[in-house]
Amino acid sequence: MTPQLITPEIETQLDWKELIVALEEGHSVPRAEIEDSFLYRGADTLLSRAAWINGMGALVKTATIFPANSKKELASVNGAVSLFSDETGQLEAMIDFHLVTKWKTAGDSLLSASKLARADSSKITLVGAGTVARSMHSAYLALFPDAEFTIWNRSAQAAANFAHDLPGTRVADCLEEAVREADIICTATMATEPLIRGEWLQPGQHLDLIGAFRPDMREVDDEALRRAHIFVDSRDTTLAHIGELKIPISQGVLTTDDIQADFYDLSSGQFTRPDPRSITIAKNGGGAHLDLMTSRYIFRKWLEKE
Repeated sequence: MTPQLITPEIETQLDWKELIVALEEGHSVPRAEIEDSFLYRGADTLLSRAAWINGMGALVKTATIFPANSKKELASVNGAVSLFSDETGQLEAMIDFHLVTKWKTAGDSLLSASKLARADSSKITLVGAGTVARSMHSAYLALFPDAEFTIWNRSAQAAANFAHDLPGTRVADCLEEAVREADIICTATMATEPLIRGEWLQPGQHLDLIGAFRPDMREVDDEALRRAHIFVDSRDTTLAHIGELKIPISQGVLTTDDIQADFYDLSSGQFTRPDPRSITIAKNGGGAHLDLMTSRYIFRKWLEKE
């Protein structure tokens, strides 16, 4: 078997709605076996994630997260993705890391939004003006084509650049106001202290929390968690590893029973908005099983192209 080298050119063949269907179907087959390892050097992280799904194959994804790269005009996140055959264990494909990461990360939150955000959501606030926020702008438009976007970022210049590149996006000077007026709030930052305060939240809002991935990282405060119905993509990859939930659980603010559902509860109907006035939070942990499902979708589209 000659491994395929899948390049970013395939992106023109990909579709956000197709992807979230593929992710939902991926959670209807046997539960994934997953394993994560983290190594740290100061603010830098080496993250290796592996997943194996019976009938779908195996994947290993290694990522380096160097926050200071932004000052060098380099991507903060880099890495490699290897996809292996379920039948033989042979390497089937090396898929562009940034392509998989973009579509997995945004597809993860988009699947949550498709189940939890109100169907009439029309105002979306993006917190953070980096690569993930740009991907979420594209992804949300697939479900909410008439949505109005507001961008807030610690760096006003980065927010202005974002708005310039994506016409129709309004720059917010005040985070509190941008949060209060939104139907959907999406956080994609490197924050280690909460940015979003629970007292700002309004009935009917949905929050997609993406940024926190380390044990010391949080984007919302305890009050936000207390007020919301909390959902995660995977209990296995979020509760014990990511500060957003690990810290409040360790401090007794939450218990694991406060987590309403994860994606493996989709088929039972538990992963759904309780009522129109509920505040919902979805924590995006982005486990390797989601990389595997996304990579299988990308690989299928690549083979269809051939």
